[in-house]
Amino acid sequence: MKNHLISKIKEALISILPVSLIVTILNFTPLINLTLHEVVIFLVCSLLLILGIGLFNLGADLAMQPMGEQVGSSLMKTKKIPLILIVCFVLGVLITIAEPDLTVLANQVKDIITPIVLIVVVGIGVGTFLVIAVMKILFKKDLASLIMFFYMFLFALTAMLFLTGKGELLALGFDSGGVTTGPITVPFIMALGVGIAMTLGGKNSSENSFGLVALCSIGPVLAILILSLFTNGEINYVAPNYQIGENFFVEFFFESLTVAKDVAIALGLIVIFFFIIQSIYLKLPKKKLIQIGIGILYTFVGLVIFLTAVNVGFMPIGYKMGTQIASTHPLLITIFGFVLGCVVVLAEPAIHVLTKQVEEITNGGVSKRAMLIALCLGVGTSIFLSMIRIIYDFSILYYLIPGYFISLGLSFFVPKIYTAIAFDSGGVASGPLTSSFILPFAIGACVVLQSESKVLTDAFGVVAMVAMTPLISIQLLGFKAVITKRLKRNLMMKKILNADDEEIINF
Repeated sequence: MKNHLISKIKEALISILPVSLIVTILNFTPLINLTLHEVVIFLVCSLLLILGIGLFNLGADLAMQPMGEQVGSSLMKTKKIPLILIVCFVLGVLITIAEPDLTVLANQVKDIITPIVLIVVVGIGVGTFLVIAVMKILFKKDLASLIMFFYMFLFALTAMLFLTGKGELLALGFDSGGVTTGPITVPFIMALGVGIAMTLGGKNSSENSFGLVALCSIGPVLAILILSLFTNGEINYVAPNYQIGENFFVEFFFESLTVAKDVAIALGLIVIFFFIIQSIYLKLPKKKLIQIGIGILYTFVGLVIFLTAVNVGFMPIGYKMGTQIASTHPLLITIFGFVLGCVVVLAEPAIHVLTKQVEEITNGGVSKRAMLIALCLGVGTSIFLSMIRIIYDFSILYYLIPGYFISLGLSFFVPKIYTAIAFDSGGVASGPLTSSFILPFAIGACVVLQSESKVLTDAFGVVAMVAMTPLISIQLLGFKAVITKRLKRNLMMKKILNADDEEIINF
Protein backbone atom coordinates (compact mmCIF):
# COMPACT_ATOMS: atom_id res chain seq x y z
CA MET A 1 0.00 0.00 0.00
CA LYS A 2 2.78 2.44 0.97
CA ASN A 3 4.71 1.80 -2.26
CA HIS A 4 1.50 2.18 -4.24
CA LEU A 5 0.84 5.58 -2.62
CA ILE A 6 4.41 6.76 -3.29
CA SER A 7 4.01 5.74 -6.93
CA LYS A 8 0.76 7.71 -7.22
CA ILE A 9 2.32 10.81 -5.63
CA LYS A 10 5.24 10.60 -8.07
CA GLU A 11 2.74 10.53 -10.95
CA ALA A 12 0.95 13.54 -9.48
CA LEU A 13 4.26 15.40 -9.07
CA ILE A 14 5.07 14.91 -12.76
CA SER A 15 1.57 16.18 -13.62
CA ILE A 16 1.49 19.31 -11.45
CA LEU A 17 5.13 20.39 -11.79
CA PRO A 18 4.81 21.84 -15.35
CA VAL A 19 1.87 24.08 -14.36
CA SER A 20 3.67 25.30 -11.24
CA LEU A 21 6.88 26.01 -13.16
CA ILE A 22 5.08 27.97 -15.90
CA VAL A 23 3.29 30.23 -13.41
CA THR A 24 6.48 30.75 -11.36
CA ILE A 25 8.61 31.56 -14.45
CA LEU A 26 5.98 33.94 -15.84
CA ASN A 27 6.07 35.85 -12.56
CA PHE A 28 9.67 36.84 -13.34
CA THR A 29 8.61 38.35 -16.68
CA PRO A 30 6.70 41.59 -17.43
CA LEU A 31 3.66 39.55 -18.44
CA ILE A 32 2.27 38.93 -14.94
CA ASN A 33 2.96 40.48 -11.57
CA LEU A 34 2.01 38.34 -8.58
CA THR A 35 2.75 39.40 -5.02
CA LEU A 36 5.08 37.26 -2.90
CA HIS A 37 2.05 36.28 -0.82
CA GLU A 38 0.21 35.01 -3.92
CA VAL A 39 3.25 33.08 -5.21
CA VAL A 40 3.79 31.37 -1.86
CA ILE A 41 0.12 30.37 -1.59
CA PHE A 42 0.12 29.09 -5.17
CA LEU A 43 3.21 26.93 -4.54
CA VAL A 44 1.78 25.60 -1.25
CA CYS A 45 -1.45 24.75 -3.05
CA SER A 46 0.58 23.04 -5.78
CA LEU A 47 2.13 20.76 -3.15
CA LEU A 48 -1.31 20.07 -1.71
CA LEU A 49 -2.62 19.27 -5.20
CA ILE A 50 0.14 16.68 -5.61
CA LEU A 51 -0.86 15.05 -2.34
CA GLY A 52 -4.57 15.28 -3.17
CA ILE A 53 -4.24 13.78 -6.65
CA GLY A 54 -1.99 11.00 -5.33
CA LEU A 55 -4.46 10.03 -2.60
CA PHE A 56 -7.42 10.27 -4.96
CA ASN A 57 -5.82 8.08 -7.65
CA LEU A 58 -4.99 5.46 -5.01
CA GLY A 59 -8.59 5.61 -3.79
CA ALA A 60 -9.87 5.21 -7.35
CA ASP A 61 -7.78 2.04 -7.74
CA LEU A 62 -8.90 0.58 -4.41
CA ALA A 63 -12.58 1.61 -4.37
CA MET A 64 -14.20 3.41 -7.29
CA GLN A 65 -13.06 1.04 -10.04
CA PRO A 66 -13.75 -2.21 -8.09
CA MET A 67 -17.17 -0.86 -7.05
CA GLY A 68 -18.08 -0.05 -10.66
CA GLU A 69 -16.87 -3.42 -12.00
CA GLN A 70 -18.60 -5.41 -9.26
CA VAL A 71 -21.90 -3.57 -9.72
CA GLY A 72 -21.72 -3.98 -13.51
CA SER A 73 -20.89 -7.70 -13.46
CA SER A 74 -23.34 -8.61 -10.67
CA LEU A 75 -26.23 -6.76 -12.31
CA MET A 76 -25.58 -8.55 -15.60
CA LYS A 77 -25.71 -11.91 -13.82
CA THR A 78 -29.26 -11.15 -12.63
CA LYS A 79 -30.36 -10.89 -16.31
CA LYS A 80 -33.10 -8.50 -15.16
CA ILE A 81 -32.87 -5.65 -17.69
CA PRO A 82 -35.41 -3.31 -15.94
CA LEU A 83 -33.46 -3.66 -12.68
CA ILE A 84 -30.15 -3.01 -14.46
CA LEU A 85 -31.49 0.16 -16.09
CA ILE A 86 -33.08 1.52 -12.88
CA VAL A 87 -29.87 0.97 -10.90
CA CYS A 88 -27.81 2.62 -13.65
CA PHE A 89 -30.10 5.67 -13.71
CA VAL A 90 -29.88 6.13 -9.94
CA LEU A 91 -26.10 5.65 -10.01
CA GLY A 92 -25.79 8.19 -12.84
CA VAL A 93 -27.67 10.81 -10.82
CA LEU A 94 -25.74 10.09 -7.59
CA ILE A 95 -22.23 10.15 -9.09
CA THR A 96 -23.10 13.41 -10.87
CA ILE A 97 -24.16 15.00 -7.60
CA ALA A 98 -20.83 13.81 -6.17
CA GLU A 99 -18.78 15.21 -9.07
CA PRO A 100 -16.58 18.11 -7.84
CA ASP A 101 -16.14 19.64 -11.32
CA LEU A 102 -19.88 20.29 -11.55
CA THR A 103 -19.91 21.95 -8.14
CA VAL A 104 -17.06 24.25 -9.23
CA LEU A 105 -18.96 25.22 -12.40
CA ALA A 106 -22.30 25.65 -10.61
CA ASN A 107 -20.75 28.05 -8.08
CA GLN A 108 -19.38 30.21 -10.91
CA VAL A 109 -22.86 30.75 -12.39
CA LYS A 110 -24.88 30.81 -9.14
CA ASP A 111 -26.28 34.27 -9.97
CA ILE A 112 -27.89 32.82 -13.10
CA ILE A 113 -28.99 29.33 -12.04
CA THR A 114 -29.35 28.09 -8.49
CA PRO A 115 -26.52 25.54 -8.01
CA ILE A 116 -28.79 22.75 -6.74
CA VAL A 117 -31.10 23.20 -9.78
CA LEU A 118 -28.17 23.02 -12.18
CA ILE A 119 -26.70 19.95 -10.44
CA VAL A 120 -30.02 18.05 -10.32
CA VAL A 121 -30.88 18.84 -13.97
CA VAL A 122 -27.42 17.74 -15.10
CA GLY A 123 -27.66 14.64 -12.88
CA ILE A 124 -30.91 13.59 -14.57
CA GLY A 125 -29.19 14.09 -17.94
CA VAL A 126 -26.26 11.86 -16.95
CA GLY A 127 -28.55 9.20 -15.44
CA THR A 128 -30.69 9.08 -18.57
CA PHE A 129 -27.73 8.71 -20.90
CA LEU A 130 -26.03 6.16 -18.68
CA VAL A 131 -29.14 4.04 -19.21
CA ILE A 132 -28.82 4.59 -22.98
CA ALA A 133 -25.11 3.70 -22.81
CA VAL A 134 -25.81 0.44 -20.97
CA MET A 135 -28.58 -0.42 -23.44
CA LYS A 136 -26.04 0.15 -26.22
CA ILE A 137 -23.85 -2.59 -24.67
CA LEU A 138 -26.78 -4.94 -23.95
CA PHE A 139 -28.24 -4.70 -27.45
CA LYS A 140 -24.83 -4.40 -29.20
CA LYS A 141 -25.59 -1.09 -30.93
CA ASP A 142 -22.95 0.88 -32.81
CA LEU A 143 -21.50 3.74 -30.73
CA ALA A 144 -20.73 6.03 -33.68
CA SER A 145 -24.32 5.80 -34.97
CA LEU A 146 -25.76 6.62 -31.55
CA ILE A 147 -23.42 9.56 -31.05
CA MET A 148 -24.23 10.89 -34.52
CA PHE A 149 -27.97 10.63 -33.88
CA PHE A 150 -27.86 12.44 -30.53
CA TYR A 151 -25.52 15.18 -31.75
CA MET A 152 -27.84 15.84 -34.70
CA PHE A 153 -30.69 16.16 -32.22
CA LEU A 154 -28.51 18.40 -30.03
CA PHE A 155 -27.69 20.77 -32.88
CA ALA A 156 -31.34 20.85 -33.95
CA LEU A 157 -32.22 21.94 -30.40
CA THR A 158 -29.45 24.55 -30.58
CA ALA A 159 -31.00 25.98 -33.75
CA MET A 160 -34.37 26.16 -31.99
CA LEU A 161 -32.82 28.12 -29.12
CA PHE A 162 -31.35 30.65 -31.52
CA LEU A 163 -34.63 31.05 -33.35
CA THR A 164 -36.39 31.74 -30.05
CA GLY A 165 -33.65 34.10 -28.84
CA LYS A 166 -32.65 31.86 -25.90
CA GLY A 167 -29.09 30.95 -26.90
CA GLU A 168 -27.32 32.67 -23.96
CA LEU A 169 -26.90 29.42 -22.02
CA LEU A 170 -25.54 27.53 -25.03
CA ALA A 171 -21.87 27.72 -23.99
CA LEU A 172 -22.77 26.83 -20.38
CA GLY A 173 -24.71 23.81 -21.65
CA PHE A 174 -21.76 22.44 -23.58
CA ASP A 175 -19.47 23.19 -20.61
CA SER A 176 -21.72 21.15 -18.32
CA GLY A 177 -21.20 18.14 -20.59
CA GLY A 178 -17.44 18.44 -20.07
CA VAL A 179 -17.36 18.95 -16.30
CA THR A 180 -19.66 16.05 -15.40
CA THR A 181 -17.09 13.49 -16.51
CA GLY A 182 -14.46 14.11 -13.84
CA PRO A 183 -12.50 12.31 -11.12
CA ILE A 184 -15.46 10.52 -9.51
CA THR A 185 -17.62 9.87 -12.56
CA VAL A 186 -14.93 8.50 -14.90
CA PRO A 187 -13.48 5.70 -12.71
CA PHE A 188 -16.94 4.51 -11.71
CA ILE A 189 -18.64 4.68 -15.11
CA MET A 190 -15.68 3.21 -17.01
CA ALA A 191 -15.39 0.38 -14.51
CA LEU A 192 -19.15 -0.19 -14.74
CA GLY A 193 -18.81 -0.49 -18.52
CA VAL A 194 -15.88 -2.91 -18.15
CA GLY A 195 -17.87 -5.06 -15.70
CA ILE A 196 -20.92 -5.25 -17.98
CA ALA A 197 -18.94 -5.81 -21.20
CA MET A 198 -16.66 -8.48 -19.73
CA THR A 199 -19.60 -10.37 -18.22
CA LEU A 200 -21.38 -10.38 -21.57
CA GLY A 201 -18.14 -11.42 -23.27
CA GLY A 202 -17.84 -11.71 -27.04
CA LYS A 203 -15.21 -10.63 -29.50
CA ASN A 204 -16.10 -6.94 -29.08
CA SER A 205 -15.99 -6.86 -25.27
CA SER A 206 -12.96 -4.51 -25.18
CA GLU A 207 -14.61 -2.12 -27.62
CA ASN A 208 -17.93 -2.23 -25.72
CA SER A 209 -16.25 -1.30 -22.44
CA PHE A 210 -15.60 2.19 -23.82
CA GLY A 211 -18.18 4.75 -24.86
CA LEU A 212 -20.18 5.11 -21.64
CA VAL A 213 -18.41 8.34 -20.70
CA ALA A 214 -18.92 9.63 -24.24
CA LEU A 215 -22.69 9.13 -24.14
CA CYS A 216 -22.95 10.44 -20.56
CA SER A 217 -21.32 13.68 -21.75
CA ILE A 218 -24.24 14.33 -24.11
CA GLY A 219 -26.95 14.11 -21.44
CA PRO A 220 -26.00 17.26 -19.46
CA VAL A 221 -25.79 19.38 -22.64
CA LEU A 222 -29.28 18.36 -23.73
CA ALA A 223 -30.60 18.83 -20.18
CA ILE A 224 -29.31 22.43 -19.91
CA LEU A 225 -30.46 23.32 -23.43
CA ILE A 226 -33.95 22.00 -22.64
CA LEU A 227 -33.86 24.03 -19.39
CA SER A 228 -32.94 27.10 -21.48
CA LEU A 229 -36.22 26.77 -23.41
CA PHE A 230 -38.10 27.55 -20.19
CA THR A 231 -36.01 30.58 -19.15
CA ASN A 232 -37.57 34.01 -19.45
CA GLY A 233 -36.11 37.50 -19.27
CA GLU A 234 -32.59 38.86 -19.73
CA ILE A 235 -29.69 36.98 -18.15
CA ASN A 236 -27.09 39.16 -16.42
CA TYR A 237 -23.80 37.49 -15.50
CA VAL A 238 -21.68 38.77 -12.60
CA ALA A 239 -18.11 37.48 -12.31
CA PRO A 240 -17.24 35.83 -8.96
CA ASN A 241 -14.87 37.55 -6.57
CA TYR A 242 -11.53 35.83 -7.29
CA GLN A 243 -9.34 36.98 -4.41
CA ILE A 244 -6.65 35.31 -2.32
CA GLY A 245 -7.24 35.93 1.37
CA GLU A 246 -4.65 37.50 3.63
CA ASN A 247 -4.71 34.66 6.16
CA PHE A 248 -4.10 31.51 4.14
CA PHE A 249 -4.39 28.99 6.98
CA VAL A 250 -7.69 30.35 8.23
CA GLU A 251 -9.14 30.50 4.72
CA PHE A 252 -7.87 27.02 3.91
CA PHE A 253 -9.34 25.60 7.12
CA PHE A 254 -12.84 27.01 6.62
CA GLU A 255 -12.85 26.18 2.90
CA SER A 256 -11.79 22.61 3.67
CA LEU A 257 -14.71 22.24 6.12
CA THR A 258 -17.17 23.35 3.42
CA VAL A 259 -15.59 21.07 0.81
CA ALA A 260 -15.42 18.14 3.25
CA LYS A 261 -19.15 18.46 3.97
CA ASP A 262 -20.03 18.52 0.25
CA VAL A 263 -17.72 15.60 -0.61
CA ALA A 264 -18.95 13.57 2.39
CA ILE A 265 -22.59 14.00 1.33
CA ALA A 266 -21.83 13.21 -2.30
CA LEU A 267 -19.64 10.16 -1.63
CA GLY A 268 -21.99 9.06 1.14
CA LEU A 269 -24.89 8.75 -1.31
CA ILE A 270 -22.80 6.51 -3.57
CA VAL A 271 -21.55 4.39 -0.66
CA ILE A 272 -25.06 3.91 0.78
CA PHE A 273 -26.44 2.87 -2.60
CA PHE A 274 -23.48 0.52 -3.15
CA PHE A 275 -23.97 -1.22 0.19
CA ILE A 276 -27.69 -1.67 -0.56
CA ILE A 277 -26.70 -3.48 -3.75
CA GLN A 278 -23.98 -5.33 -1.81
CA SER A 279 -26.46 -6.66 0.76
CA ILE A 280 -28.94 -7.83 -1.91
CA TYR A 281 -26.83 -8.98 -4.87
CA LEU A 282 -23.06 -8.65 -4.51
CA LYS A 283 -22.31 -10.47 -1.25
CA LEU A 284 -18.61 -9.48 -1.48
CA PRO A 285 -16.24 -10.97 1.10
CA LYS A 286 -15.25 -8.94 4.16
CA LYS A 287 -11.66 -8.53 2.92
CA LYS A 288 -12.87 -6.92 -0.33
CA LEU A 289 -15.22 -4.60 1.57
CA ILE A 290 -12.39 -3.47 3.87
CA GLN A 291 -10.28 -2.67 0.78
CA ILE A 292 -13.14 -0.66 -0.72
CA GLY A 293 -13.67 1.15 2.60
CA ILE A 294 -9.98 2.14 2.76
CA GLY A 295 -10.18 3.26 -0.88
CA ILE A 296 -13.21 5.46 -0.16
CA LEU A 297 -11.32 7.07 2.72
CA TYR A 298 -8.36 7.82 0.42
CA THR A 299 -10.78 9.19 -2.20
CA PHE A 300 -12.47 11.44 0.36
CA VAL A 301 -9.24 12.88 1.81
CA GLY A 302 -7.69 13.29 -1.66
CA LEU A 303 -10.71 15.12 -3.05
CA VAL A 304 -11.00 17.44 -0.04
CA ILE A 305 -7.31 18.43 -0.28
CA PHE A 306 -7.50 18.74 -4.07
CA LEU A 307 -10.66 20.87 -4.22
CA THR A 308 -9.66 23.10 -1.31
CA ALA A 309 -6.25 23.82 -2.87
CA VAL A 310 -7.90 24.52 -6.21
CA ASN A 311 -10.47 26.92 -4.73
CA VAL A 312 -8.04 28.76 -2.47
CA GLY A 313 -4.97 29.00 -4.71
CA PHE A 314 -5.56 28.04 -8.33
CA MET A 315 -8.78 29.87 -9.27
CA PRO A 316 -7.58 33.32 -8.11
CA ILE A 317 -4.19 32.89 -9.83
CA GLY A 318 -5.82 31.69 -13.05
CA TYR A 319 -8.13 34.72 -13.10
CA LYS A 320 -5.32 37.19 -12.34
CA MET A 321 -3.08 35.69 -15.04
CA GLY A 322 -5.88 36.06 -17.57
CA THR A 323 -6.51 39.72 -16.70
CA GLN A 324 -2.85 40.75 -16.62
CA ILE A 325 -1.73 39.05 -19.85
CA ALA A 326 -4.83 40.30 -21.68
CA SER A 327 -4.20 43.85 -20.43
CA THR A 328 -0.58 44.03 -21.61
CA HIS A 329 -0.23 41.60 -24.55
CA PRO A 330 -3.68 40.50 -25.81
CA LEU A 331 -2.39 38.31 -28.66
CA LEU A 332 0.06 36.49 -26.37
CA ILE A 333 -2.90 35.12 -24.45
CA THR A 334 -3.42 32.65 -27.32
CA ILE A 335 0.15 31.28 -27.03
CA PHE A 336 -0.03 30.96 -23.25
CA GLY A 337 -3.46 29.41 -23.59
CA PHE A 338 -1.95 26.70 -25.79
CA VAL A 339 0.92 26.03 -23.37
CA LEU A 340 -1.38 25.96 -20.34
CA GLY A 341 -3.75 23.59 -22.12
CA CYS A 342 -0.91 21.18 -22.91
CA VAL A 343 0.25 20.97 -19.30
CA VAL A 344 -3.05 21.31 -17.41
CA VAL A 345 -4.50 18.18 -19.03
CA LEU A 346 -1.63 16.20 -17.47
CA ALA A 347 -2.80 17.32 -14.03
CA GLU A 348 -6.35 16.02 -14.45
CA PRO A 349 -6.80 13.04 -12.08
CA ALA A 350 -9.23 11.18 -14.34
CA ILE A 351 -6.81 11.32 -17.32
CA HIS A 352 -4.48 8.86 -15.65
CA VAL A 353 -7.39 6.55 -14.82
CA LEU A 354 -8.47 6.55 -18.46
CA THR A 355 -5.02 6.11 -20.05
CA LYS A 356 -4.22 3.24 -17.67
CA GLN A 357 -7.47 1.41 -18.47
CA VAL A 358 -7.00 2.00 -22.21
CA GLU A 359 -3.47 0.56 -22.14
CA GLU A 360 -4.61 -2.47 -20.12
CA ILE A 361 -7.75 -3.26 -22.12
CA THR A 362 -6.02 -2.84 -25.50
CA ASN A 363 -3.00 -4.88 -24.26
CA GLY A 364 -0.66 -2.00 -25.05
CA GLY A 365 -2.17 -1.44 -28.52
CA VAL A 366 -2.96 2.14 -27.50
CA SER A 367 -0.10 3.23 -25.28
CA LYS A 368 -0.43 5.66 -22.39
CA ARG A 369 2.37 7.82 -23.85
CA ALA A 370 0.70 8.12 -27.28
CA MET A 371 -2.62 9.05 -25.69
CA LEU A 372 -1.08 11.70 -23.43
CA ILE A 373 0.70 13.34 -26.40
CA ALA A 374 -2.54 13.37 -28.44
CA LEU A 375 -4.51 14.76 -25.49
CA CYS A 376 -1.94 17.47 -24.74
CA LEU A 377 -1.95 18.70 -28.35
CA GLY A 378 -5.73 18.51 -28.54
CA VAL A 379 -6.39 20.39 -25.31
CA GLY A 380 -3.65 22.96 -26.05
CA THR A 381 -5.28 23.67 -29.42
CA SER A 382 -8.70 24.02 -27.78
CA ILE A 383 -7.49 26.73 -25.36
CA PHE A 384 -5.67 28.49 -28.24
CA LEU A 385 -8.89 28.61 -30.26
CA SER A 386 -10.91 29.67 -27.21
CA MET A 387 -8.63 32.66 -26.65
CA ILE A 388 -9.06 33.68 -30.31
CA ARG A 389 -12.84 33.55 -29.79
CA ILE A 390 -12.55 35.84 -26.76
CA ILE A 391 -10.39 38.34 -28.70
CA TYR A 392 -12.69 38.52 -31.74
CA ASP A 393 -16.07 37.88 -30.00
CA PHE A 394 -17.92 35.22 -32.04
CA SER A 395 -20.20 32.30 -31.26
CA ILE A 396 -18.79 29.00 -30.07
CA LEU A 397 -20.91 27.28 -32.72
CA TYR A 398 -18.34 28.34 -35.35
CA TYR A 399 -16.03 25.83 -33.64
CA LEU A 400 -18.41 23.19 -32.32
CA ILE A 401 -20.40 22.45 -35.47
CA PRO A 402 -17.42 21.82 -37.82
CA GLY A 403 -15.44 20.21 -34.98
CA TYR A 404 -18.10 17.61 -34.23
CA PHE A 405 -18.74 16.99 -37.92
CA ILE A 406 -15.00 16.29 -38.41
CA SER A 407 -14.90 13.98 -35.38
CA LEU A 408 -18.04 12.12 -36.52
CA GLY A 409 -16.63 11.89 -40.05
CA LEU A 410 -13.38 10.38 -38.78
CA SER A 411 -15.37 7.67 -37.00
CA PHE A 412 -16.05 6.06 -40.41
CA PHE A 413 -12.32 5.67 -41.18
CA VAL A 414 -10.75 4.53 -37.90
CA PRO A 415 -11.17 1.35 -35.83
CA LYS A 416 -14.26 1.54 -33.64
CA ILE A 417 -12.25 1.22 -30.44
CA TYR A 418 -10.41 4.46 -31.28
CA THR A 419 -13.73 6.25 -31.72
CA ALA A 420 -14.97 4.99 -28.36
CA ILE A 421 -11.71 5.96 -26.62
CA ALA A 422 -11.72 9.39 -28.33
CA PHE A 423 -15.22 10.31 -27.19
CA ASP A 424 -14.44 9.07 -23.67
CA SER A 425 -11.22 11.12 -23.68
CA GLY A 426 -13.15 14.26 -24.59
CA GLY A 427 -15.18 14.02 -21.41
CA VAL A 428 -12.23 13.07 -19.24
CA ALA A 429 -9.89 15.86 -20.43
CA SER A 430 -12.23 18.54 -19.10
CA GLY A 431 -11.74 17.90 -15.40
CA PRO A 432 -11.41 19.95 -12.18
CA LEU A 433 -8.36 21.95 -13.27
CA THR A 434 -10.05 22.99 -16.49
CA SER A 435 -13.09 24.37 -14.67
CA SER A 436 -11.09 25.85 -11.79
CA PHE A 437 -7.95 27.21 -13.51
CA ILE A 438 -8.50 27.49 -17.28
CA LEU A 439 -12.08 28.79 -17.01
CA PRO A 440 -11.12 31.60 -14.54
CA PHE A 441 -8.16 32.35 -16.86
CA ALA A 442 -10.61 32.75 -19.76
CA ILE A 443 -13.05 34.80 -17.63
CA GLY A 444 -10.24 37.18 -16.61
CA ALA A 445 -9.17 37.63 -20.24
CA CYS A 446 -12.77 38.20 -21.35
CA VAL A 447 -13.48 40.82 -18.67
CA VAL A 448 -10.47 42.84 -19.95
CA LEU A 449 -10.80 42.28 -23.73
CA GLN A 450 -14.60 42.41 -24.00
CA SER A 451 -16.69 43.09 -20.89
CA GLU A 452 -18.25 41.30 -17.96
CA SER A 453 -21.52 41.08 -19.91
CA LYS A 454 -19.77 38.99 -22.59
CA VAL A 455 -18.36 36.38 -20.18
CA LEU A 456 -21.34 34.04 -20.41
CA THR A 457 -21.17 33.82 -24.21
CA ASP A 458 -17.41 34.26 -24.86
CA ALA A 459 -15.48 32.86 -21.86
CA PHE A 460 -17.82 29.99 -21.10
CA GLY A 461 -17.47 27.31 -23.71
CA VAL A 462 -13.77 26.80 -23.03
CA VAL A 463 -14.57 23.57 -21.17
CA ALA A 464 -16.66 22.45 -24.15
CA MET A 465 -13.70 23.10 -26.46
CA VAL A 466 -11.42 21.07 -24.18
CA ALA A 467 -13.95 18.23 -24.39
CA MET A 468 -14.22 18.43 -28.20
CA THR A 469 -10.64 18.58 -29.54
CA PRO A 470 -9.52 15.18 -28.12
CA LEU A 471 -12.27 13.62 -30.23
CA ILE A 472 -10.27 14.66 -33.28
CA SER A 473 -6.72 14.18 -31.95
CA ILE A 474 -7.31 10.63 -30.61
CA GLN A 475 -9.07 9.55 -33.80
CA LEU A 476 -6.21 11.00 -35.83
CA LEU A 477 -3.99 8.74 -33.74
CA GLY A 478 -6.18 5.84 -34.83
CA PHE A 479 -6.09 7.04 -38.45
CA LYS A 480 -2.29 7.12 -38.30
CA ALA A 481 -2.30 3.54 -36.92
CA VAL A 482 -4.53 2.40 -39.82
CA ILE A 483 -2.33 4.07 -42.46
CA THR A 484 0.87 2.69 -40.88
CA LYS A 485 -0.56 -0.83 -40.81
CA ARG A 486 -1.68 -0.55 -44.43
CA LEU A 487 1.72 0.74 -45.57
CA LYS A 488 3.50 -2.10 -43.77
CA ARG A 489 1.19 -4.65 -45.36
CA ASN A 490 1.71 -3.16 -48.83
CA LEU A 491 5.47 -3.13 -48.31
CA MET A 492 5.42 -6.77 -47.24
CA MET A 493 3.33 -7.76 -50.27
CA LYS A 494 5.71 -5.87 -52.56
CA LYS A 495 8.66 -7.75 -51.07
CA ILE A 496 6.88 -11.08 -51.56
CA LEU A 497 5.96 -10.29 -55.17
CA ASN A 498 9.51 -9.24 -55.99
CA ALA A 499 11.16 -12.17 -54.18
CA ASP A 500 12.52 -15.37 -55.74
CA ASP A 501 11.46 -18.86 -54.64
CA GLU A 502 14.14 -19.25 -51.95
CA GLU A 503 13.29 -15.87 -50.40
CA ILE A 504 9.57 -16.70 -50.39
CA ILE A 505 10.33 -19.88 -48.41
CA ASN A 506 12.17 -17.79 -45.83
CA PHE A 507 9.13 -15.50 -45.43
